[in-house]
Amino acid sequence: MKILFLSQRVPYPPNRGDKITTWRLVERMQRDHEVRILAFAHDQADEDAAKELTKKGFEIATFAPRGKLATLPLVLTRTPLTLGVFGSRALQRKADEWIADSDVAYAYSSSMGAFLLPHANTPRVMHFAELDSDKWLQYAQNVGFPMRWVYKREYETLHAFEKEVAHAVDENVLCTPLEKSIFEERIPGPSAIVMRNGVDLAQYTPAYDKAEPGHIVFVGVMNYYPNIEGCQWFCDEILPAVRSRVPGARLSIVGSHPTPEVQRLAERDGVEVTGFVDEPRDWLERAAVSVAPLRIARGIQNKVLEAMAMGLPVVGTTSATQGVEGAPGRDFLVADDAPGQIDAVCDLLRDSTRARALGERARTFVEQHYDWEVCLKPLDQILAKLQRK
Repeated sequence: MKILFLSQRVPYPPNRGDKITTWRLVERMQRDHEVRILAFAHDQADEDAAKELTKKGFEIATFAPRGKLATLPLVLTRTPLTLGVFGSRALQRKADEWIADSDVAYAYSSSMGAFLLPHANTPRVMHFAELDSDKWLQYAQNVGFPMRWVYKREYETLHAFEKEVAHAVDENVLCTPLEKSIFEERIPGPSAIVMRNGVDLAQYTPAYDKAEPGHIVFVGVMNYYPNIEGCQWFCDEILPAVRSRVPGARLSIVGSHPTPEVQRLAERDGVEVTGFVDEPRDWLERAAVSVAPLRIARGIQNKVLEAMAMGLPVVGTTSATQGVEGAPGRDFLVADDAPGQIDAVCDLLRDSTRARALGERARTFVEQHYDWEVCLKPLDQILAKLQRK
């Protein structure tokens, strides 16, 4: 088949959550089909990545997203601001052109679904990376005025849009059973299927002998609000107590685009902010404990899966770990308040035998449930179903 794939970001290289998934999707599709890609390029690195995809046999066209300030007039309308940022007449024209010659159109993230709406005669798939409207609702519940109003408005308008798209397409894809249950509760009726994210088990392998005592690591894109808020909470409420109990304990915050407030965390004792690194895996190898202190999260956190694949003991919140569907206490530790986080992290830093055993169970769990080849089997089923239409 000829498949048109639409993505918020160029789906390569697989160095952040959404790019990990989108690369795996297009690579899987390309094995048996012809794949063309329409994507937003956010910087020169994305443009360079598009050239790499061309070398790999994909036809790709990129477009620049709008600046956030350009979306401000939408506040006076009922259009989601998200569609302002990820709106493009040029991309729509190219989508119209390429969909006319495609057997299936596949949109990753709700904003890209807008480009599918005019094409009812082409089989369409809406892959919700996460329910974006639910993310904005969580934001609204965790901030004060005026941003609470902005986020609540975005939830309401984006939910209405997601409902329209979900009813229009042939299949909706969610990444966890929890996301699917939220989807079915808020948007009843349309077909929906779960297709989990996976982890590269060959790339992320344990290196137990490289772990540095007292070294705590967080990995994530650091201009993403849930990551920022989680790291600030950890540095404010958890790390000082950990360092008082475990002298020499330190935290490395590893990820691209650290905001000024994240960079200021590096001024504190025991905190390092790396910014972009070529290979986050190297930092996980050096960690004694991986933390995921996210208080706002849905879906599967790739950072949790990758740490578990490395055989690292993980301490997370319910929000950060619920999408993984493992057993708290067996596959990772969960604590939603500061005292619980402090106890869990300190226990692991002090007891290397217990930490090693938890990490080994984590590795076994992801081997059994999160190999990409297994996780993407529903994709083959979806495409086969649409091919018969």
